[in-house]
Amino acid sequence: MKYDFDIIVVGGGGSGLAAAVSAAEHGAKVLLLEKQPALGGTTGIAVGSFTASQTRLQARNGIDDSPAAHHEDAGRFATSDIEARNNDELRRFFLSHAADTLHWLMDMGLTFHGPNPEPPNRVPRMHNVVPGAKAYVATLHARLIKLGGNVRVNSTVQRLLQNDDGTVVGVVVSNPTGRSTHENRGVENAIQFRAKRGVILAAGDYANCSETISRFKGDRYASVEGINPDADGDGHRLAEAAGAKLLNMDVTYGPELRFVPPPGRTFQQLLPTSGIAARAMGYLLPFVPQFLINAMIRRLLVTWQHPENSLFDDGAILINREGRRFCDEKLWPDREIAVAAQPGKECFILLDRALTERYSQWPHFISTAPKIAYAYVADYLQLRPDVAVQSTSLNAIATQREIPAESLGQTIAEANDERTARQLPAFDDTQWTLLGPAKAYFTTTEGGAAINQQFQTLDESGHPIPGLYAVGQTGLGGQILWGHGLHIAWAMTSGRLAGKQLAQTPFS
Repeated sequence: MKYDFDIIVVGGGGSGLAAAVSAAEHGAKVLLLEKQPALGGTTGIAVGSFTASQTRLQARNGIDDSPAAHHEDAGRFATSDIEARNNDELRRFFLSHAADTLHWLMDMGLTFHGPNPEPPNRVPRMHNVVPGAKAYVATLHARLIKLGGNVRVNSTVQRLLQNDDGTVVGVVVSNPTGRSTHENRGVENAIQFRAKRGVILAAGDYANCSETISRFKGDRYASVEGINPDADGDGHRLAEAAGAKLLNMDVTYGPELRFVPPPGRTFQQLLPTSGIAARAMGYLLPFVPQFLINAMIRRLLVTWQHPENSLFDDGAILINREGRRFCDEKLWPDREIAVAAQPGKECFILLDRALTERYSQWPHFISTAPKIAYAYVADYLQLRPDVAVQSTSLNAIATQREIPAESLGQTIAEANDERTARQLPAFDDTQWTLLGPAKAYFTTTEGGAAINQQFQTLDESGHPIPGLYAVGQTGLGGQILWGHGLHIAWAMTSGRLAGKQLAQTPFS
């Protein structure tokens, strides 16, 4: 049998790049396949936080910490019913290796700011890559090329190749050139690649796959989009087709409301992600005045964070493109499901003068990175004029967002009648703030292939599937990783360990 590569990695996001680099560092001939025209995946659009304990940066700041304490705190983020489903042994294993992964990245040239606090973590553990998650992609890609790794984009893995005994020995990839090979007669536009040591699935989550969401979570969630439009669950389908067991497939982070992303490239994406400029930013950041750091973080807040639920508890209402109110704003997740059923899957949040003033100063904010920075109405008006508009005239608000003014006026009249019936004051119509459009999104999904601590995928009986490995969101292995920075830490850690291990596994 002819083997083209030692290891094939499916997916060019954070976990896939980490796996490919680590394998190449240990002498393996590696092929990385990415279905999109560019590398990055969900990692490439994230803020980039990496949460770990007992790190160099913690020691530099006099912070005493341990993986055991981190493991205890990590269990406090999710609700008790969700946390009860966590693979405790695997999460403990992951957290014990996360700091080494952070140091591996730092030694590669990446710079981190922090650590920053995030309750209920007892000490600061959140390390933020400078200037953002694109830096992971740029640095790892450059490292992989330098090590002689092979990268193919626009290459969708159609299926896995398995021997008669079930051992995974390669992949069948769509061939964008349109050529067939002698190995694929009868299979149009496809080409085979074979792997001596194994295939690593690193294809991200399924947050934007309505079919998978419907199957495991229910049909009523099918219209909710994923924050990453390319998160199609390809790795999960490949794993299941090869016989892997899938765990926690109904557990999702969300749905939650988020403002639509700004047009064009964001401020974060314009910053240098590699080279001298990026390193200089990291070295200088500790000396930058805090008000400037907060200003930069607020820019990220108004791009990525969700509006606080307290807005609706205090009386903000949701309207659709037709100017109509369509749900009980206080009910989650019914609110998000209702948003996904509106024209364009969009909604707007309407605040009167009283609410605008309330959400213009502490302790009432539109969005937050807890204990780091807060974004108020003025921040959205200044930094996101595409999703924030203010006027003393309701008609002017409607005109600027192309909402029927008559319908909006009727909606306010009906809302005032309801408030009167509940003995609440009518809306203060001397000023209006309209935020949106916003959509309902799944941020991440927590379902993944069952794996062991060698990252082998496991079948329904708990036995390893020879030659098949999974990392990142595809290979979560039953972990619950709620809290900022844990998913990227797992992506990088699982990729690093799996690549190293597989490269060092003797070929039999």
